[in-house]
Amino acid sequence: MTNNTISLRSLLEKEKLNGINFLDWFRNLRIILKQERKEHVIEEPVPDETAANAPRADKDKFKKYMDDMVDVGCLMLATMDSELQKQHENMVAYEMIQNLKEIYEGQARQERYETSKALFQCKMTEGTPVGAHVIKMMGYVQTLEKLGFPLKNELATDLILQSLPGSFKPLVLNFNMNEISMTLPQLLGMLRTTESDMKKDGSKSILLVREAKGKGKKVAKSKGSGKTKAKGKNVLKPKEEISKDGKCFHCNKSGHWKRNCPVYLEEVKKAKAVGASVSGIYVIDVNMSTSSSWVLDNGCGSHICTSVQGLHMRRNLAKGDVDVRVGNGARVAALAVGTYVLSLPSGLV
Repeated sequence: MTNNTISLRSLLEKEKLNGINFLDWFRNLRIILKQERKEHVIEEPVPDETAANAPRADKDKFKKYMDDMVDVGCLMLATMDSELQKQHENMVAYEMIQNLKEIYEGQARQERYETSKALFQCKMTEGTPVGAHVIKMMGYVQTLEKLGFPLKNELATDLILQSLPGSFKPLVLNFNMNEISMTLPQLLGMLRTTESDMKKDGSKSILLVREAKGKGKKVAKSKGSGKTKAKGKNVLKPKEEISKDGKCFHCNKSGHWKRNCPVYLEEVKKAKAVGASVSGIYVIDVNMSTSSSWVLDNGCGSHICTSVQGLHMRRNLAKGDVDVRVGNGARVAALAVGTYVLSLPSGLV
């Protein structure tokens, strides 16, 4: 017997089975037998004795089972209190386990009930690290699985998301609307990143562009100093005449939009004539107020960030897969696409 085996067996010797600790005792027993490669003794009934003319391999296999059965049976009896020893001393290891399970099944059921109740009622309070909270709930899920009551990943994810405080509500809404699917460890990583981003955003200026009546769009300024305005590009056809003050983003002349710009249309026509493809190119007009601000256009389906850090479900792109044409006409190759969770001070995501 190795030192590791002796050390593991001491787990059972420290706290003998006394009738109220069956689940903990049985868990430790399985750990020891797994390390000794003897789990089959408590999982499989005693096989029939091999015939006298059976192959040598079958006889050796039967002998090994009987030796392991005696070894495991003695271990189990030695780690029970005297009353339980008297009840089980004439049973083999497999029979002992079956009998103990019947006796203490109610205890297992009570533990499942208490764990399920704790999982469904668990709520994260403001100020608690999201990592510690999620790990605690993952522990409940794993305990239920060991007790024979596994939860589907989707249900476990929903329970964790619904346990988060109000500051995570926009993220939960976005998660459900986009039907995102991930494992619990991946969810833990995403929530930790989101929590870190929320703390960082508390010291930055975040701008949200909303539609307003009249000309163009106005910028609604959140926390931060100074008055900031930006002109957004209206992607819809205007219902009124173009303002004399409005200028084309392409030629910088007044009186028309870029899509009706003679210069732009001529360039597109020439490009088609020489067989140039505009597939995979996104034309972007950028008007940034400060380098540390976010300007969001809620009419836009995609946005650009200058760093791939913080992107979730990121997919790296090969050079030439997607090109971005910025306001000065230059082409820039996109490095990756993904989802960036931006939490606004108003609670929106």
